[in-house]
Amino acid sequence: MSAEPSRPTPSTTPRFGVWLIGARGSVATTAIAGCAAVAGGLHPPTGMITETPDFASCGLPPLSSLVFGGHDTVDCPLPKRAEHLAAGGVLPHGLPSAVHAELVAADHEIRPGGPLPGDTDGGPDRTDDAWIDAFAADIRDFVRRQDLAGAVVVNVASTEPAPADGSLPPSSLYAAAALRAGCAYVNFTPSTGLHHPALTALAASAGVPYAGRDGKTGQTLLRSVLGPMFAQRALAVRAWSGTNLLGGGDGAALADPAAAAAKNAGKERVLTDTLGAAPEGEVHIDDVPALGDWKTAWDHIAFDGFLGARMVLQTTWQGCDSALAAPLVLDLARLAARAQQRGLTGPLAELGFYFKDPVGDGPASLGEQYAELKRFAGRLRDGGGDPGDTGVRADGRTGGGAAGSEAYGTAPGDRAADGPRHGAGDSGGRR
Repeated sequence: MSAEPSRPTPSTTPRFGVWLIGARGSVATTAIAGCAAVAGGLHPPTGMITETPDFASCGLPPLSSLVFGGHDTVDCPLPKRAEHLAAGGVLPHGLPSAVHAELVAADHEIRPGGPLPGDTDGGPDRTDDAWIDAFAADIRDFVRRQDLAGAVVVNVASTEPAPADGSLPPSSLYAAAALRAGCAYVNFTPSTGLHHPALTALAASAGVPYAGRDGKTGQTLLRSVLGPMFAQRALAVRAWSGTNLLGGGDGAALADPAAAAAKNAGKERVLTDTLGAAPEGEVHIDDVPALGDWKTAWDHIAFDGFLGARMVLQTTWQGCDSALAAPLVLDLARLAARAQQRGLTGPLAELGFYFKDPVGDGPASLGEQYAELKRFAGRLRDGGGDPGDTGVRADGRTGGGAAGSEAYGTAPGDRAADGPRHGAGDSGGRR
């Protein structure tokens, strides 16, 4: 790998930005280090669907063309974070030093996020629109300085509780900023993001593609396979209960009952959609700090067979959340970038394969979702718009929507709002 942080260099291959919310968290760090490792030939692209033959001719941005930046509230440098992950077995031994330059380059592009709960540093005049303006200015500046053909904003921050009132939570401020900057947006978390009534008009008018929410990496991945199996086999599920044991920042964040409720909503939706009704039972999430980035998910499924014979299926999933999530984040960034390049706008329902609670209308079973994803690959290959349109404007903004027509979409000048910025617990652990 290179010995110095990468700088923009003339190239015939367009470069695309990946702007990560929670850019110094475990998932973001793993994605950045993993992208450099795969692009440099140090490791195979295990877990990356976009590196399989079905996506070979879709015109996706090469991994080597991705440039990383983002927002976060913590100041631990990415190289140090990567060393911590390697010590915990999340990253291979020696990888942080092998991709040190790429980590340093990405770390230089991370800007302060915000606001933290109860944060008053912005003063009484620090409105939601001012936060959005500041975040959007950071993103546009990144696109200009790096001479990018476009950028995708991906939320991988820690789960936040659903808002109890009509205010915009931090995840929604970031989402609005992405659309205001003309960027494609992906919400890999169960946080509100674009799922807020105040942003409905903006999402409809922004003219950019968006996808989410809540990445499907472990327990719910299994549920999206097992649920249809029971339904297709005509076996009556009586109860479906589960337990998650996890540590790291995600475990700490989900120790908040409100955050856990937001997380579990997606898990429950998969069962309701695949079984036709929600069975008895619920998921319990326990924070076990000693587990670090590793997670154990256990499901107990009680079902009836022929002549009422009562049976039970139990599953145990033990995995590393960051290693499961990172390749999907890279997939989604590439797919969203290509979708915007091809002129696609609005909700990308075909990416439901990746999410517990996907936008738009689509199937719930994993097999059907994968078929939709492959059809989407055909749309990218055949063209959903002008193949020559890179989506970049003269002022450095990407996309072609009318984001300026709504209250939260009005695109002021490129000047960032004055005042210090703080964040919303972005890094945490898994997110």
